[in-house]
Amino acid sequence: MNFALFMLAALLLTGLVWLVDALWLKKSRAAGAKEPMLVEYSKSFFPVILAVFLIRSFLVEPFKIPSGSMMPTLLVGDYILVNKYTYGLRVPVLNDIFLEINHPQRGEVMVFRYPKDPSLDYIKRVVGLPGDHIAYRNKQIFVNGQPVPQQEDGYYDYVAPGLNQVSLRRLQEQLGEHRHHILIDDATPVLDGEITVPEGHYFVMGDNRDNSNDSRFWGFVPDRNVVGKAFMIWWNFDKLGRIGTSIN
Repeated sequence: MNFALFMLAALLLTGLVWLVDALWLKKSRAAGAKEPMLVEYSKSFFPVILAVFLIRSFLVEPFKIPSGSMMPTLLVGDYILVNKYTYGLRVPVLNDIFLEINHPQRGEVMVFRYPKDPSLDYIKRVVGLPGDHIAYRNKQIFVNGQPVPQQEDGYYDYVAPGLNQVSLRRLQEQLGEHRHHILIDDATPVLDGEITVPEGHYFVMGDNRDNSNDSRFWGFVPDRNVVGKAFMIWWNFDKLGRIGTSIN
């Protein structure tokens, strides 16, 4: 369900009921008569819905991480906050920019509408900017011919679905100004390739490199699909120590 569209519909409905009552229905009611329940609820909920709609559309929106494609940076069950204005203010629902501020930068963790099904929100790391030549060789990224720095950092162990114990190689990677961890599964075949990012698009990848459905498989993220920049974990029911963690 498109939550922004639902909120907009609720906002218009409650606002319309309140307006119709104020302009016409109220005049026909007897003095001291109780307001109809629909009018009462609309007047109560309209300001709340308006505030939530504006905050989620232009300031901050919460999301829940549903998969392990961004491990170890983000875990299943993390609740994150996404900055909605850093990449420019967009028309709610339509997502067209009406005020440019900044653009996604290499290494940032970005939420966007999945190009093949815009009703789904995806989260990945920005690897390629418009005009970049991106190559992936032997599980290492090359940007415009230069290898992205990597440094071995031990192993990362976790329990996968089905109670399977998994141990993956962990590396530190430097993408732009962002230093973060990635996971490599040496048992997964190498997926090499290279491509140039077209204007108005971005190339994105998950930090769990061999367990991520990303630009290597379905292509680029158009600018109009960008939702915002993930910046903080605000809740995790199972791992309270992650609360308040910044997303790098």
